[in-house]
Parts: sequence; structure tokens; C-alpha cells
Amino acid sequence: MTDGADSYVSGISDAPLLGETIGRALDKAVARWGNREALVSPSHDVRWTWKEFAERVDALASGFLALGLQRGERIGIWSLNRPEWTLTQFAAARAGLILVTINPAYRLSELEFALGKVGCAAIVTATAFKTSDYMGMLNTLVPELASAEPGCLRAAKLPQLRAVIQIGGPLCPGTIPFDDVSRMGGARHREQIKALGETLQFDDAVNIQFTSGTTGSPKGVTLTHHNILNNGYFTGRAMRLTEQDRICTPVPLYHCFGMVMSNLACVTIGSAMVYPGEGFDPLATLKTIEQEKCTTLYGVPTMFIAELDHPDFAKFDLSSLRTGIMAGAPCPIEVMKRVNIEMNMREVTIAYGMTETSPVRDRKSTRLNSSHIT
Repeated sequence: MTDGADSYVSGISDAPLLGETIGRALDKAVARWGNREALVSPSHDVRWTWKEFAERVDALASGFLALGLQRGERIGIWSLNRPEWTLTQFAAARAGLILVTINPAYRLSELEFALGKVGCAAIVTATAFKTSDYMGMLNTLVPELASAEPGCLRAAKLPQLRAVIQIGGPLCPGTIPFDDVSRMGGARHREQIKALGETLQFDDAVNIQFTSGTTGSPKGVTLTHHNILNNGYFTGRAMRLTEQDRICTPVPLYHCFGMVMSNLACVTIGSAMVYPGEGFDPLATLKTIEQEKCTTLYGVPTMFIAELDHPDFAKFDLSSLRTGIMAGAPCPIEVMKRVNIEMNMREVTIAYGMTETSPVRDRKSTRLNSSHIT
């Protein structure tokens, strides 16, 4: 299959569908906006330009190859919103791996089901967050990890899992520190990444998302570069995003809302990814909007309500906000009016879809017109 954008034309837009992989989209972002901020996470003291971000992505992708991961294998990511999550997302795409996004709220039985269903060769995992002991659950599921040589795990329950890459500490036996992976790749692996960039196709699988499982066990939905890159791009276009925009993303990255409508919208349009914290906190979100001069805010209705009703809401300058997305549940009209007026978000997009559609299949923009929403 060819990789030219002229091979695919959208019948409902004046712009053709993107005909490129996520890795090539990142190359274009560096060429266009290399010195502009790409990823900002104040709580992790991270502020990377597109050039710096891409360099870290390439180092991590090379490390994945050095670990023996092969094109088409699955790599899980089990963490809340951290810079390492996004590095893994883009590095997996660079290396031709399929990223399996695992809900950080999962408990042991759900984790076992997800990893067993897709056959992950590696997993990148946080150590713990609040009451979730991720490494404790992994050690219960694969007790062989404690005595395994890092990168050479042989587990009875998960026979395809070879490597556990740990974010943060203290370091557990059998795991590989996340930062060490980026130092593993050599010149040969860098060349392999470059060669993969020439051979990967935009119709290749790049992500497995699990559905909610409301009618049974969650189903793994396989999505391609073409699916999710275009979904992020056209959602961003509908919001009139540009490289001047800064998207505050308190929604979880493991879900399409975060990783597609934020991260992939940004890489195709040049907006900055701004993470107010690992988990949702209304006060941290308000502080981040003010400090980082965010122009765009994402959330489900309950997030917006928590922000609006926070006791310190009136103390924050939200004048930088212009637009955003409210999705994930029905959007009450009164909440939307308050967001328009009190949060200065004169334009808000309501997105509707499902995991299988990458996820947005329809969107409606609301704009404040006098005292009414149109």
C-alpha cells in the first residue's frame, strides 16, 4: 500500500485524510515546530520541545529493539498520566510495536485477563499510585518475576511476557528501570528504527484499546495509525486548534480521549500537551490552566462541575481558555453555559463515539451567542 495522502480522500471535508504513520507525523512536527513546547508536566518537572521530545522517543524506541522486541509484538502500558506514558506511546509506534493501553484502575483479575488476551511481550508499569499497588499485583500474577533476570522473564500464566519495565521506584527484582531502556539502544538499533520508518505502513496496527465490558468481558479493539492519527487530527481541526494552543489534559491517557484527542491532535497540529497531574484533581487543573496559559481544556461533565464548584475557583485567572471538549457522558445544558461564561470557554466541542471508532465518530461545536448556546 502506498503512503501518499492522495490515496485517501475524505468525502465530508476539504482536507484529505492523513496518509502517514505516527512516527512520520512526529518527524513533521519536529520539522515544523521543533523549538515550540510539545509536552509540559509541571508535577514531573518536564518541559520538552518537539525536538527534545522526539529525541527521547527515538532513544526509547531503540531501547525497545535492544530488549529484543520485534515489529508487531504487543507492549502494555499501565500507568496514570506521566511523561513516560506518552514517550512509550510514540516510541512503540516508532518501533512497529502495538501499544496495549491498560486501565490504571484495573485490579488483579482484570489485569490478568487483559495481558493474557493480547499476549504482551513487555509491559511498562508504574510502581504504585494511591491505593493501587501495580508492582504488587504484577508480582502476584507472575511470581517468577522476583527471581527472573531482567528482560528474560518466563511466566507460567503469561508465557509471552518477557520484560517488565518499571516507572519510578523503589526498583523491584526482575524489572528494568524505565530510564535504563533509553540507554540500551546503540547505533545499530537507531538504524533499525530509521529503516522501520521507511517500511511501516499507516494501515499497520498500532494500538489495542479495551472496551468497557458492559455486556461481558472487555473486548480488545485493534486500531491502526490511520485510524487514530486522523481521528486526532480532524478533532483538532474541528476545534480550530493551531500550534499556538496548549491543551490541558486531566482526562486519562489510557483512553482514546487522552491519547488520541489530545496527544495525536497535538502532534498533527502542533499544540502543546499539558498534563496537570497523574490523576484528576480539580485544584491542580485550575492551577495548571493559569500557570501554563492553557487555551484548551478537556474533561467529562463531572470534571467540569468539580472545577466550577471548587471553593477556590474564583481565585484563578482562566482568561487564556478559548475552547475544549466535554465528552464521555451527556453534557447538561446548564453546565455547558457555566463553562462558556465562567471558564471563558466560548467554544466547546461535544464529542461522541466509541472505542471501535477511534473514538470520535461525531462532534458538535457549541459557541456562546449572547446568552444562548448555539
